[in-house]
This record gives sequence, C-alpha cells and structure tokens, in this order.
Amino acid sequence: MVQLIRISSFKEFDNIINRIVQERRGQNIFLVLFGNENPYTGKSWCPDCVNAEPLIRQQLDKVPADTVYIEVPVGTRADGKPDNPYRLHPRIQLKSIPTLIKWTANAETDRRLVERECTQVDLLNAFFSV
Repeated sequence: MVQLIRISSFKEFDNIINRIVQERRGQNIFLVLFGNENPYTGKSWCPDCVNAEPLIRQQLDKVPADTVYIEVPVGTRADGKPDNPYRLHPRIQLKSIPTLIKWTANAETDRRLVERECTQVDLLNAFFSV
C-alpha cells in the first residue's frame, strides 16, 4: 500500500524528506505541492490543484506498494508571492502549483509536472510509470 505523508509546515520539510530518502532508498518518492485547503470547503483555493488532485490520486492505484506520496501544502494565495519558502528552497524552487515531483537521490534527475500538466492523464501515466 502506498504510504501517504503530509508535511504540515515548511519547518519540518527538510527533516521529513531527508528521513524518508534514507529509509526508502531506491523506492519511488513523489511530492505534490499545492495550495492550502479552505477549512470550510476542504478544497484548495487553487483551481488547477482542485482539478489535478483526483487525477493524481487515481495514478496512485497503479504504482508499486512501496511508493511514498507526500502532500505539501504551500500556503494560501497570499503566501504565494515572492518570499514563499518553497519558492526559495534550493531544490524545489517552486514557480507554480500544483507541482508534482518525483524525488530522486540527485536533484538533477528529479522529474516534474507543473500546473496544467498535472491534469493531463497521458502525462500523469508516463510520469508515474517511470
């Protein structure tokens, strides 16, 4: 079964990611960075994130059981510009949401889908199958 993890604050991001990479060396690790959910609706303020979420989740049914899927809410709409810590993070360098990352041992081999790419089923199939 896919292990689902949610990182609730930027302060814990690096520690959690580093621990998972050490524990799961060689296994699939996927991150999705998205806009925080509205507490009243349970949906992200970001329309592209809302559209991508069910399509990404469908893909998780097809991945190996030892896959780790990490949800990373990056903040509210007001938190997005320009000093959001995920924008400034040396490895993530977030530009748009949603951003889906296949996290690898080396940043240069990470793969990404960004924004509307996360809603294209053919791209998602290829992304999760590698």
